[in-house]
Amino acid sequence: MECKIPKIKCAAMSMMALLSVILFTAAVLPVGAADHDEAQAIVDKARITFSSFARDDNYSYLNDNLKNVKGLLIFPQVLKAGFILGGSGGTGILTARDPKTGNWSEPAFYTIGAISFGLQIGGEAAEVVMMIMSQRAVDSLLTTSVKLGGDTSIALGPVGAGAKGAITADIISFAKSKGIYAGLNLEGSVVKVRDGLNKAYYGRETSPAEIIIKQEVTNKGSARLRETLKKAAK
Repeated sequence: MECKIPKIKCAAMSMMALLSVILFTAAVLPVGAADHDEAQAIVDKARITFSSFARDDNYSYLNDNLKNVKGLLIFPQVLKAGFILGGSGGTGILTARDPKTGNWSEPAFYTIGAISFGLQIGGEAAEVVMMIMSQRAVDSLLTTSVKLGGDTSIALGPVGAGAKGAITADIISFAKSKGIYAGLNLEGSVVKVRDGLNKAYYGRETSPAEIIIKQEVTNKGSARLRETLKKAAK
């Protein structure tokens, strides 16, 4: 059917519809051995991504304040591409920290997706680490989906050796592309639970609350990630 509104708006609506389909499909795809392998690969890549930020003096703010976070969202790869209208998306994990023991929870799997407008050509792949600073943000992320900047406030983290600053946002984000600060604005992005990957990784239907808060499931494949985070937050 012919679009009756201006072409740019029509294209924007089409892009938003496509992104919604991608996020929904990712959440409901059938579970199999390949899904478990994919989930483990994401966990391993999340550890590598976090380690690369932790070793980089430009992200000293993240390292210095890690002991104060409620949790971390880590996306090893967020893809952004387009001309005039663009989209971004990726899959990653959420893990929460117990302030008493310093232990980190098992990871829960999420997707992130957004639509962006502006003059842009080509594609970009970024690594993203988000510091979850409030219980409100944790609670929001335990639901099916959350819109960053809507349900929770989000701010770009300060970058540079010795970076400091008083930031009161629920979520503080850092992103880099090819090892260089990317300054990726994630406000308006939708973070959605990957139920299929959670089921594949833990062998049964489970929710983020059961994984992170109730700790009803475990997978030894996450041990290196959780130990890396615990050592870094000391």
